[in-house]
Amino acid sequence: MTTPDPEGGLWPDLADLIVRYDANVPRYTSYPTAAQFTPAVGETDWTRSLAAADWSRPASLYVHIPFCKRLCWYCGCNTRAMNRVDPMVSYVDLVLREADLAIAAAGERPRIAALHLGGGTPNMLPPEVLRTLIDGLSQRFDLSGLTEFAAELDPEVLTPEWIDMAGSLGLTRASLGVQDLSPVVQAAVNRPERFETIEAAAEALRAVGVFSLNLDLMYGLPHQGVDEVLATLDRVTTLRPERLALFGYAHVPWMKPHQKLIDEAALGGPLARFAMSRAAHDRLVDKGWRPIGLDHFALPHDDMAAADQAGRLRRNFQGYTTDTAEVLIGLGASSISRAPGLYAQNATVERDWRAAVAQGRLPVVRGVALTPRDLFVAELIERLMCDFVVDVDAVAERHGRAAGDVAVVRPALDRFAADGLIELAGSSVRMTPRGAPFVRAVAAVFDPLLQASEGRHAKVI
Repeated sequence: MTTPDPEGGLWPDLADLIVRYDANVPRYTSYPTAAQFTPAVGETDWTRSLAAADWSRPASLYVHIPFCKRLCWYCGCNTRAMNRVDPMVSYVDLVLREADLAIAAAGERPRIAALHLGGGTPNMLPPEVLRTLIDGLSQRFDLSGLTEFAAELDPEVLTPEWIDMAGSLGLTRASLGVQDLSPVVQAAVNRPERFETIEAAAEALRAVGVFSLNLDLMYGLPHQGVDEVLATLDRVTTLRPERLALFGYAHVPWMKPHQKLIDEAALGGPLARFAMSRAAHDRLVDKGWRPIGLDHFALPHDDMAAADQAGRLRRNFQGYTTDTAEVLIGLGASSISRAPGLYAQNATVERDWRAAVAQGRLPVVRGVALTPRDLFVAELIERLMCDFVVDVDAVAERHGRAAGDVAVVRPALDRFAADGLIELAGSSVRMTPRGAPFVRAVAAVFDPLLQASEGRHAKVI
């Protein structure tokens, strides 16, 4: 593991910048964030939102599959180890029953433009159970205009039979979990995986018509340094994935108790994490990938690169996305749904979710209703996170707000500007190349709700 020297290759004042700005802040995959969800929003609110939605426009559909072969110790997702088929069969049956409840509330058959299977590990579902799920969704929703069918996959449990089934059902995008290829790092997080397995999965997926591959990678894992990160990149980029996501490991054992199995002494500090992130960024750019926002990369021909160039990039609970649908219907335990003015989350405990659906109830247990100010702040933060620049006055005008609504943040912005992390020009806030890694800290300046939830978030670096 290589430990960086901040005086020899990184910025001389990096340590000081980290002390000032490496705070606990959200990843801002939504605003308000899930930390602001409360039981004040429930089934009735989601029912009303479905009834009031504009179904002349296509929606997006997300299905959460909370099963994995084994529990990876770094994981922050809602999942559990499962090796029996019966619970998966009954789970899919209940997902389809939840879909019936949502459609009844909508009062019509929603058109779906994008379908995403997340987890957990969707390819834990046996092929015939996957067919039951997709056929059932096709019978309930209008999928005739589906432009994207994506799934998150674990290469270690991905079989030829599953790939063939998914291909026959129209899978177009696949995201393969890689994290790191070092055996030492993999052992430290309980995630054994061979490059040859990933390579075979990529080739087989492309053979059945998957035109876009994403690889999920991580930095900041135990026993991981710049050498390990770059060695992983040099191997996986030979597969020419259209996209790569490079996430910083969030060590939050107070929220995810299984992370206590990770040896904290083997985790690099903020300087080491910064060095890994920057080295990976530079290597990927050198190899031809376009940096997208904070932690994504795309080949120039990919639609995410096109959306980024056109200023159409969005951000949601899957990270950066090209999805522009106003309504997202989330099915399954812990799924988050969205409608104009509302976020609604299902019960995260699978047992509770099953009980609600079995009783004929939409299983929403918490969420947040968005105020006009929330919508204003949400656009400020999303544009900054996506474009690295935002014109505060222009956003204020679109929302009928006074620019003075955020005037209180000017002293904080001035500090970022003095350190060369942003440029201020009139009402415009622009991240500098030096400041890009700190974009979450700058976004947090606009967040009036942060103080109440900052203990629930990971560090910026």
